[in-house]
Amino acid sequence: MSKRLQIKSILNDDYVGKNIIVYGWVKTFRSNRFINLNDGSCLNDLQCVVDYEKLEESKLSKINTGACIKVEGEIVKSKGRGQSIELITNSIDILGESNPEKFPIQPKKHSFEFLRENAHLRVRTKTLSSVFRIRSEVSYAIHNFFNKNNFYYIHTPIITGSDAEGAGEMFRVTTLDSNKKNLDFSEDFFGKETNLTVSGQLEAEALALGLGNVYTFGPTFRAENSNTSRHLAEFWMIEPEMAFYDLNDNMNLAEEFIQNVIKHTYEKCKDDIVFLSDRLEKEEMSKPKDQRSELSLIERIEFVINNKFKRVTYSEAFQILRNSKPNKKGKFKYPVKDWGIDFQSEHERFLVEKYFKCPVIVYDYPAKIKAFYMRLNDDKKTVRAMDILFPGIGEIVGGSQREERLDILNERVEALGIEKEELWWYLDLRKYGTVKHSGFGLGLERLILFITGMNNIRDVIPFPRTPKNAEF
Repeated sequence: MSKRLQIKSILNDDYVGKNIIVYGWVKTFRSNRFINLNDGSCLNDLQCVVDYEKLEESKLSKINTGACIKVEGEIVKSKGRGQSIELITNSIDILGESNPEKFPIQPKKHSFEFLRENAHLRVRTKTLSSVFRIRSEVSYAIHNFFNKNNFYYIHTPIITGSDAEGAGEMFRVTTLDSNKKNLDFSEDFFGKETNLTVSGQLEAEALALGLGNVYTFGPTFRAENSNTSRHLAEFWMIEPEMAFYDLNDNMNLAEEFIQNVIKHTYEKCKDDIVFLSDRLEKEEMSKPKDQRSELSLIERIEFVINNKFKRVTYSEAFQILRNSKPNKKGKFKYPVKDWGIDFQSEHERFLVEKYFKCPVIVYDYPAKIKAFYMRLNDDKKTVRAMDILFPGIGEIVGGSQREERLDILNERVEALGIEKEELWWYLDLRKYGTVKHSGFGLGLERLILFITGMNNIRDVIPFPRTPKNAEF
């Protein structure tokens, strides 16, 4: 292990009077005397005090914003404002130079659009480094929760021959010449048409019906031409599947899971979240008063951690929305008229933020707007599906009790025109020891959006993949 100390450790522990070695990137260098150094381990910089009269000019001229340096010196209590300790340098080594005229991430405010164009360097900003530290902690908390609750972590295929969602918006994987018409997929690498997966759910079900409780956590892909602040072509999904679970068990687990992960992250990343909350508050102040959020980022997080989730059926939610003032006054962009519509984000946020004022689980959705694998209710109109709705986000989790009855599943597959040949193995699961089972999917990036208060999903994944953009 390196002898270097992380700045996070130096700031959190008592190193006063000790000689240390620290590495990092120069944020600013003021008056040829004060270096603000950051190594990515935490939000705050370490101030390093240079005796410029003793430092050779060749080194002094290379201490520029963006440069990487190694510093050795003594930690002392700071006499200046803004920091409790500082490092009195004994020696400085320039590890990597940076041209101050060309380095894009200057010590000033940059737009998020500009930072996306420099995604390889944007992690050096306070905002993006905070986001990616939080993303790391959330990922750890997810694995930790499932491990403690006796789930098995499984790896489902990224290349698949089935469309789990039935939406058809998939990226094709082929070695054939795509310029040719009437491609013969029997001649392709896999001998059939294959795509990048939109979900690991179907394969996870197979593992659950042998291991009991499993989860998959990996990249998924949608060839959906949506250039919005809420859509990515490549994103990460957490998908648990549980044998012997009905819809109520599923909702209970999802609620416990989300609250546990957010609480853990809030406690572990408090400095980063406070910083992002302050950033968001300043951003909100620039908006018209009627467009500002009623809750700060920290209040939103505590709101979810501390409140039981309200549960309502789709039909109950539909009546609430249809009779609401925004609907009657034509304020909704998508009017709520006929039972069976798919709720939009504005409807979901109304239920959470205005009507119930707590997280909401809507369940028993119309069958016609949900996937083929969801268990049909006795009314033949609705399925045992559930969505969890959050303030500021809308839907954050989608799940269901799966259809375990072979005859009904066959009917659903046929009604939707899905090729049985592609799903023979999935249908097989209902022939040999079928049992009730359930699961849900949570998009990691949407959860990160909620915890960080960021407005664009492209800013919570290191290198976003979106229509016309596969840079970096």
